[in-house]
Amino acid sequence: MSVLEKMQSLSGQVFIDGQFRASDATKGFDIIDPATENRIGEYAESSNAEIDQAVASAKAAQKIWWAKSALERAEIMHEVANHMHTLKPQLAEAMSREMGKPFKEAADEVDWSVSAIRYYAEVGRHDQGRVMGNAVAGHMNYSLKTPLGVVASLQTFNYPLVLLAWQSGAALATGNACVIKPSQYTTLTTLIFTEAYKYLPEGLFQVVSGAGDAGKQLVEHPDVKMVAFTGSVPVGKSIAERCGALMKRCLVEMSGNDPFLVMPSAPMDIAARGAAFSAYMNCGQICVSAERFYVHEDIHDVFVEKLIENARALRIGNGLDKVDMGPMVASRERDRFENTIRKAKDQGAKVELGGGRPAEFNRGWFVEPTILTGCTQDMDIFNEESFGPVAPICKVKSFDEAMEHANNSDFGLGACLYSTDLKESIRAAEELEAGMVWVNAPLLDNDAGPFGGTKNSGMGRQLGAEGLDNFRNTKTVMIDPHCETQDFWWFPYADGEMGPGA
Repeated sequence: MSVLEKMQSLSGQVFIDGQFRASDATKGFDIIDPATENRIGEYAESSNAEIDQAVASAKAAQKIWWAKSALERAEIMHEVANHMHTLKPQLAEAMSREMGKPFKEAADEVDWSVSAIRYYAEVGRHDQGRVMGNAVAGHMNYSLKTPLGVVASLQTFNYPLVLLAWQSGAALATGNACVIKPSQYTTLTTLIFTEAYKYLPEGLFQVVSGAGDAGKQLVEHPDVKMVAFTGSVPVGKSIAERCGALMKRCLVEMSGNDPFLVMPSAPMDIAARGAAFSAYMNCGQICVSAERFYVHEDIHDVFVEKLIENARALRIGNGLDKVDMGPMVASRERDRFENTIRKAKDQGAKVELGGGRPAEFNRGWFVEPTILTGCTQDMDIFNEESFGPVAPICKVKSFDEAMEHANNSDFGLGACLYSTDLKESIRAAEELEAGMVWVNAPLLDNDAGPFGGTKNSGMGRQLGAEGLDNFRNTKTVMIDPHCETQDFWWFPYADGEMGPGA
């Protein structure tokens, strides 16, 4: 069947106990293609009973999974990655249809997902604790890394596959089970993606669907031992607060408002291309998009000119066509973004390019790539996440001024610098208040390096060895194989160690 037919066949379904089945939900909600505004299916609002069943099955399957050897788990995860790779054309098309991103970006996301699963398949069996130097001669002291149990993964729409691969890869590699709740905007794509996980024990990987109510039940479920969330600040803080009250582990990755600094030593052609990519990739719907541009006054005008050239060259349209930028994911997201641009103009920003909707489309939630100049640090657009294709530019007099502005934010996810001055590069790496710093290499990831933010951008890390420890406990073990008395500190205490007397 075609990809569209497959998406329609999965409409209103969930994945429980290794099987796709119609949800027992009493209501469903339309899923709309953001490029055409055509209805392509629906997602179900999973019932409490359905979620309870998914968690119970995951809890039972987790024990089976953890009983396997680390090598067995790794080999099965490689099978998952291999099948994921074969699904690449279907997944890329489904993602373009469901959330709008260009086919090339969607296909890249599948590749990144495969890479993450393969990485965690190996790193997960590399280290399961360590032997320590003993505190007492003849004893054995070591630590063990043990799974948490059932992990709930609450996903967002902008990178529905790779973020799920990061979280499920780490969770499975450390011996946990997963219950997934995808974004309502990308439920069907996630269900197709789920086919790759069929090699796991039944019940180890479950997918329920819905919006806030389903997520709330998973967060509060007593048998869910950890929650991994990607999304907005208000929801992320609410989840972290609830998990804190329940003494439950959580990984929270929230919004960003990333600074992008351009200094005179940078080659302007390259810097402008990097800026356009950082601002407009995935229609600007990326938590690490460049959203605040600080450009040195000596090269401000030429940078703006070259950025306009790059932005004008972007091909906009349906993600399945030959385009560089698709639509925004939903009508309400476009409304929110347009309000952001309107407010920036009211506060004094000058529109150099874009600022509206492309005239050639009468359907779909398309917006123009936008460039704003004359921006200042106190504008709302410099203090809130725009999450859309806009490059607001603030002219600065020095590197120090740019750094001060960059750090003057409630967010701290990523930050980018374009400069060939080694001193500026080292200072940026050390002084920018962000979880990730890119110098002349914007938005790159590395499976072996941690991804995450500071301040209101979240807590915890994904990827790398650091990503594993979010999903496991550490246990210290101390053994006396001889079972001897420990007289150096047991009762009765030696007279020579007593006090001088009352």
